[in-house]
This record gives sequence, structure tokens and C-alpha cells, in this order.
Amino acid sequence: QEQPVESGGGLVQAGGSLRLSCEFSGRTSNIYGWFRQAPGKEREFVSCTNRNGATSSYADSVKGRFTISRDNANNTVYLEMNHLKPDDTAVYYCASTRLYDRVCFQAIGEYDYWGRGTQVTVSS
Repeated sequence: QEQPVESGGGLVQAGGSLRLSCEFSGRTSNIYGWFRQAPGKEREFVSCTNRNGATSSYADSVKGRFTISRDNANNTVYLEMNHLKPDDTAVYYCASTRLYDRVCFQAIGEYDYWGRGTQVTVSS
């Protein structure tokens, strides 16, 4: 129905940059999140924002390096990743919900629509 689609993953050198995209084809969502899961680890929150740009949030591990942004006209959310580290290696997932709020959510259970993930590998 409206499963989002991530793209932009790949292999980069440590210190490099990568931009992930998440396209939503269904009805407009209001809150968007990025999560990641590394081998042997549980899925963790990376970043979130809401559609009107009233708020954004980042995990401590990526603050100052990652930036979330939106292109509402094209129903696309981006995650710009700079100064990448090997520890950033993971499958990255985007998610959304139509629930309206002035804040965005860090909890997995708050999101209704999930992409299949895109692999990001950072080599040293």
C-alpha cells in the first residue's frame, strides 16, 4: 500500500559522506524516523522529524554528523550522513506515521509504515 522505499546506501570510506533517501508513495505522513540495525545488535533510533519541520531529534551517537531533512513536495525524507565511522555500518530503515504531534518519536512502536532497509557499510 504505502511501504516507504529507502535508497542511497552503499560502501564508503571512513570519514566519507552518504545521503539516504526515503520516498513515501501513499497519503502524506506527519512524523518520520530513521533507525538502524547493525549485525548482532538491536534496532536503534537514529533521527526523526515532523512534516512541518517543527522539530528534529538525533541519537547522541550521530549528533553533529547526521542531518535529517524533507522535501514535502516529493514526499521524500533524507538523511545526510557525514564523517562516517565504521560503527555506522548497519541496515538503515525509514519509518513514518500519520499521527500528528509537535514532537517526533524515538520509539519503534510509534511508527506504522516501514521500509525494507538499505545497507550502509563504512570501511576503515
